[in-house]
Parts: sequence; C-alpha cells; structure tokens
Amino acid sequence: MKKTTTLPSATDEPKRRRLSPDERRREFIRKAVELFSEEGFDGGTRELARKLGVTQPLLYRYFPSKEELINEVYRAVYIDRWDPGWDTLLGDRSLPIRPRLEKFYRLYTDAIFTREWMRIYLFSGLKGLELNRWYVAMVQDRILVRIIEEYRFEAGLPAQERPAPAELELAWVLHSGIFYYGVRKYIYESPVHEDKDRVIATALDVFLEGISRVFGTNVKVRAAYARPSAGAFSR
Repeated sequence: MKKTTTLPSATDEPKRRRLSPDERRREFIRKAVELFSEEGFDGGTRELARKLGVTQPLLYRYFPSKEELINEVYRAVYIDRWDPGWDTLLGDRSLPIRPRLEKFYRLYTDAIFTREWMRIYLFSGLKGLELNRWYVAMVQDRILVRIIEEYRFEAGLPAQERPAPAELELAWVLHSGIFYYGVRKYIYESPVHEDKDRVIATALDVFLEGISRVFGTNVKVRAAYARPSAGAFSR
C-alpha cells in the first residue's frame, strides 16, 4: 500500500511574534537606514513601506512625515554613536596630548567607519540637509576646538576664547585626512595601503610636528610606530 505524506497545515506553522510599537518603530528605522544608505534621501516613504512589507498609512502612524523619519535615522546613525566618554578622554590632562588623540581617533573611527555611516553622511551633504551641517559644526566644536585648546595647554601657550582660523584649518587637515581613509575604503572601495591605526599614528605625527613649527613650540611627537629608514624610499 502506497504510503501518503501528510503536509503540515498553515495552523501547524509557528506564528510570527507580534512586534510591540517600540520594536516596530526600531525596525522601521533600521530598514530606513539601509534604504537611505543605498539610495540616498530621494527614496520616498511609499518605497520604504514596500521594502518593509507594510502599508504607507501604517508607516505614517509612526512617522508623520519623511523629515521626521530622516531625523530618526540621523539620530540612530550619528547621535547615538557618539560616546560621551570621548569628551572626557579629549580633556584628560593626566595623559599627554598625543596618546589621548591616538586613542580618541581609534575609538571614533571604529564607530564611524562603516558603509552605512559614510554613505548617509555623504548623501546628506549632497542633498544639503541641515542635519549634515549640524554634524560638521559638532565635529568642529567638540573635537577640533578641543584639540587646539588641549594642544595650547600642553605647549604652554596662553588660553584664548576661540581658536584662530589658521589653527582650526590645521585641525581640519588632521581630521579630514583620517576621515578620507574611510571614504577611500568604504565609499570608493579602493585599496588602502596601511592599517587604520598606523595611518592615525602617522597623521598625528605630521599634525603635531607641523603645528609645533607653526607656533614655535616643542610638543614632542611620540610616534607609535618606527619610521622607515631613508633608504626604504629609494628602493
């Protein structure tokens, strides 16, 4: 007698757990991060709802406007990744400035050097979103101004209300050089020739040497890696 196989009925399948409102909101934000990082901010809520497998009206129950959803994406990707401990580290004068900056930039780049972070940041800049300008201002105020203040303190220079334009531009050269390493790796997907930590160490050597010459100070460059001999460049 031929044996028959009984297929499981729909009622036998495990039921999908119903998400709470908070869980569903987080899921919407996570999917929005994926969408915006791949397609930029021109993707509409209808497309996002389709990717989520929900209706547009349901999405609007959680985010009444696209701008509100973009704000939440920015909060998840940028604000929530900022570690308040970094502020403490930058101002910790029990450590010389070089190891402080090296540790900070290692931690900071560990947090931001991802495909999603980089793409959303660049897309928002191209779109001219206010959030991008806000983040640039935050970088200047919380990182670069602090670097100049701490450098001046260690170098024995008088405190000032705000860094001079030339000082800020030097700090931007340092920060942008490190940042562009991530752009090359995660946006252009081009080869990088040194590991990240070595690049950070070298960038700090160049910055501290350069700013010391500009201001005639003598903050030592404490290189974390041995420099190649002169003969290494002539081979």
